[in-house]
Amino acid sequence: MSMKDRFLGKDFLTLMDFSPLEITYMLDVAQQLKYKRMMKEPHDYLAGRTIAMIFEKNSTRTRFSFQAGIAHLGAQSFYATPDTMQLARGEPIKDTARILDRYCDALVIRTYGQEIVDEYAKYMKNPVINALTDLVHPCQGLADMLTIREHKGKIKGLKLAYVGDPWNVCHSLMTCSSLLGMDCYIALPKGWAPNPNITKFAEEHASIGKTQMVVTDDLEEALKGADVVYANTFHSMGHKDIEQRKVAFAKYQINDETIKFAKPDSIFMHCLPGYRGEEMTDSVIEGPHSVVFDEGENRMHTEKAVLALTVA
Repeated sequence: MSMKDRFLGKDFLTLMDFSPLEITYMLDVAQQLKYKRMMKEPHDYLAGRTIAMIFEKNSTRTRFSFQAGIAHLGAQSFYATPDTMQLARGEPIKDTARILDRYCDALVIRTYGQEIVDEYAKYMKNPVINALTDLVHPCQGLADMLTIREHKGKIKGLKLAYVGDPWNVCHSLMTCSSLLGMDCYIALPKGWAPNPNITKFAEEHASIGKTQMVVTDDLEEALKGADVVYANTFHSMGHKDIEQRKVAFAKYQINDETIKFAKPDSIFMHCLPGYRGEEMTDSVIEGPHSVVFDEGENRMHTEKAVLALTVA
């Protein structure tokens, strides 16, 4: 089976479903599509296709990047929220899924529970693409890896330090790091921890690749010698304990002093939206280390790669 054939019709639910070789191939395709976009070369590989988009959570980058990318690929997108669909009156997901499958060539869904995405995938023959759940954010993970590779020239052998909420982005970074040979240090206060199933997966694959997967409450340990400093909000969408989190994570801010623990040529990343003055200072996100807006752009290119590879 060719590499391209591995993807056709396949769901994109979590990066744990893909091998290091497959993830690297997706990054290569994304790089090619980015070049075509830059050179204004047509790449309407999905002309005549239709893509459904169900977004239960608010979105800026994910919605616009997908809709722009779908248009670049020549397809048509249809955006809806559950409250505007019959889901709001209790129609089962399995009924909605099978109907959408008859109309559209893929579904992009952004929701809360991973089990919701999994159920759509169970009842649809066409690809289901996870545009974020509480558990994982595979689209962000791909964009992050492309950004790191562009700015550092490689992924394998680097050290990434993640500081912030151990939520979906954290989980996808742990997954990517363990599969692609990058040391990953997660800094957060005692009492918080990443999902145990994700941690088990990441530790097992880091062991295979002889890399480090470390969760620590020591910010300096995490940042020391890091090639990539990745900040994220202390409180993600849906959290009720926002004030408690602000207090607990207050000492984990990335600022002009703490970023000095990392390598002088380290890059600073953040998936956005960010809270300037909380997890990072304005001087860092606007400073010489920041590649945040390159990272945001790469969401579109990697999502286009996923669509171009999976949609028949």
